Amino acid sequence: MNTLHQASRHPIQADRPAADFFEGALLGNGGLGAVVTTRPDSVLIHFGHNNVWDIRIAEHNQEKIGTFDKLFARLKDIPEHYASLTEDSWYQDYVAMAAENYSFPYPRPMPCGSLLLGFDQRTTEVLGHTVHIENGICDIHFLVEGTPATLQVFVDQQTDRLWATIKEAGSLLTAGSFINRMKLIPDPSTPKEIPPHQPTVNLASKMAGFYQTLPYASSDQTEAGAEPISAPSDRAFRLSAILSDSIPVSPSGHELELRLAPSDEFFVCVQLEEGLASVITEIVKPIEPPTQMIYDKAYSSANRSWEAYWSRSGVALGDALLEQIWYRNLYFFHCSVKAEVTCPGIFANWSYGMIGAEWHGDYHMNYNTQQPFWLAFSSNHVDKHLAYVNMVDHVLPISRKWARDYYGLRGAYYPHSAYPVDMNVMPYPVPHWGWEICETPWTVQSLWWHYLYTMDKSFLAERAFTPMKEAVLFMVDYMKRPDAHGEAWGDDRYHIFPTVVPELYELTPGFKKNRDCIVDLTLTKFLFQAFIRACDELSLNEAEAELLAEVEEVLLKFPDYPTADSQRGKVFVSVPGEDPEVVYNVPNGVSTIFPGEDHGLHSLPETYDIAVNSYRNHRNEGGNDLVFYHMAGARLGQLDLERFKRHVAYCLLPNGTCTDKLLQAGGRYSDTTGYAYMGKMGIWFENFALPAVINECLLQSYNGILRFFPNWNLEIDAEFTTLRAVGGFLVSAQVDQGDIQWIEIYSEAGTLLRLYNPWDQGAKMISSSGQTVWTDSLITIETTQGEHIRFIRA
Repeated sequence: MNTLHQASRHPIQADRPAADFFEGALLGNGGLGAVVTTRPDSVLIHFGHNNVWDIRIAEHNQEKIGTFDKLFARLKDIPEHYASLTEDSWYQDYVAMAAENYSFPYPRPMPCGSLLLGFDQRTTEVLGHTVHIENGICDIHFLVEGTPATLQVFVDQQTDRLWATIKEAGSLLTAGSFINRMKLIPDPSTPKEIPPHQPTVNLASKMAGFYQTLPYASSDQTEAGAEPISAPSDRAFRLSAILSDSIPVSPSGHELELRLAPSDEFFVCVQLEEGLASVITEIVKPIEPPTQMIYDKAYSSANRSWEAYWSRSGVALGDALLEQIWYRNLYFFHCSVKAEVTCPGIFANWSYGMIGAEWHGDYHMNYNTQQPFWLAFSSNHVDKHLAYVNMVDHVLPISRKWARDYYGLRGAYYPHSAYPVDMNVMPYPVPHWGWEICETPWTVQSLWWHYLYTMDKSFLAERAFTPMKEAVLFMVDYMKRPDAHGEAWGDDRYHIFPTVVPELYELTPGFKKNRDCIVDLTLTKFLFQAFIRACDELSLNEAEAELLAEVEEVLLKFPDYPTADSQRGKVFVSVPGEDPEVVYNVPNGVSTIFPGEDHGLHSLPETYDIAVNSYRNHRNEGGNDLVFYHMAGARLGQLDLERFKRHVAYCLLPNGTCTDKLLQAGGRYSDTTGYAYMGKMGIWFENFALPAVINECLLQSYNGILRFFPNWNLEIDAEFTTLRAVGGFLVSAQVDQGDIQWIEIYSEAGTLLRLYNPWDQGAKMISSSGQTVWTDSLITIETTQGEHIRFIRA
């Protein structure tokens, strides 16, 4: 399969000016992000970067937050007959105090300014643009006095630069004949208390730029009337634009704007520098003027980078829309994340004004931050997951501190919300969301996946084991607390209590809906079982014998998943005693299927039926379900792909991304709520995980056994190449004319291969050791590292 060609079949196009931020073309290199908007008189490109944040942080009231034990004791005294804890004035005041820091507008992603390229609207007309996702090139189409012209724009994949040049189809134009002004625009939402930007214009060098300091300390941390003092942790960025030498320029009278006269060529290079203010200083470093040779070199380098990216995996599907969803979202994923820079927050590296600042654009650990990385494993882009791993390392110290000082327990309690800046206290210590226990096992879950999909023991030992162990320590201690087990419970189980159902009930009087939440249970079970295996894989059973014994003890007395009788039969619910008709936000009721991976096509019939009932009975208000809910459907082999496509289309924006969009009232939303209210908040990074849903329809391996086309109509042709499977396998296969034609498997790690035989008559295996016919329904093979194996119908 030519995966580069497959990607080229899915350009993102606009047939008119795209003036709105959410209509613009999205470009990026995983650090730098650019939104290319077009207006009837100009091209306006907005810049952002995963590393560039307003790093100020408010951490008031640390001495008032108290400890878990003291707060829990006080909450027990609130009468159970209250409709809400907020009927208690003390709790109202406590919540207001604990939420105060989060009410500040910082930290948040800091937009890095915009580049404007203007032209005469009387002679020049914008027709639209095309994003070629196979190589990240954006072509902006014009008519200049009736002659076609193209402005070609792309982001360098090696350095934080954007390049642009003019290419004509007609011979009547000179290359630089219609761009008549260039202007850099600092972001209009830059807070006034941040030191003002420092502009620079150099006519001789054909360059304009500005420098922006991002202070470490907020204004309320300095004495009244005093000038902010620079600190070693202050950060800064500089946005610069330089034109080709041959373009005549003159001042326009406006800050950071140059007038351009016609010339024989037009090239512009925009560079973003970011880092510590002690490194990115006000001293302007010269940039080499762009030329045809320099542009061509950057262009070729970017093409090679994209070609390498697309070579990692690919699909060719008889369903054009599913194929489009797959390639476009993998394009956005590559633009928005890479290991060497800060892990993206909710809205990744695209921002302008207050777009991308909602909820601080931060890390939310009850699915938002984890979800986009679900894509990394099966799509064979595991290297991207290292950005997430680095984020876990970043939050580990504050998580340990919170477990010790707030809970008085061992290990680490991972946060509900976190920032990529220094933190001394949890950003959101409000109990009604901050007590979501699921977020601790959920934060470290993908570290174990990283190992399972690669079998990289060095990664397991050096990057995964410690954060996982810290989570295990906390969960064991939390479940063995006197309040969480004993005679008062009427059983011998270790419970998860108190806790909070993600995005649903908050804390309730008498804690009626705050015990044994199903997502807590399934993720904690996943964590404990992963830890047991990790100790075995790393030969740490003796060293960790004491903790392993505690884990085994808790697992032996683990609570059952809560269930209820619904109109569709027995179903899983989020907490014991819950009405099965409740409208969820996060798809809690299907969490044992995914991400818990406890239930699926491998389950016993009775359990499988409950899981299917739960999936079909699930009611979701929308906004957090586009990937999450459909992953569960695919894992069960129950996903209606036509309905899935319609859901994606409902959430689709003009730029090709999917926003979070509501589905129904009756939960937290009313009939008058705007169903698209989240659409203007920013580019929803989490929804780039959509290809993971499609991957699970083509290949499943989560339980260590490969299952082919488990949620696919074999009458629709499909081929996939080098999808990654548990065990460190790269897997390819094809369906044609209603039958699986062949399967190819490459063993990276030389582990045991197990797969369900897709052919009733048997499978012929062809490998370096010869040919073998398998008639068993389950095929089990010892592989060697680097071995290629092919299967065809016997």
